[in-house]
Amino acid sequence: MTPNFLMDAGGWIGALLLVVAYWLVSWGRVTGRSGSYQSLNIIGSFLLFVNTAWHHAWPSSAVNLIWIGIALSSLIRRPKTT
Repeated sequence: MTPNFLMDAGGWIGALLLVVAYWLVSWGRVTGRSGSYQSLNIIGSFLLFVNTAWHHAWPSSAVNLIWIGIALSSLIRRPKTT
């Protein structure tokens, strides 16, 4: 497999994860503060960040880094459950 194929596949997987996260929260399957929602955002945004940086799409790369930061801070700040 070529590096371009791997980068593009990762980008598509990242996009799919973000859409799944949005679907889950929109349909009430998870809350916006849940660990699963935020984890999907982190992984999806990371994959898209790698893809957009590979293709030198710097504005999209920056948005994905910000998205990761928001999701990480939400995970850190969310109430702990036992």
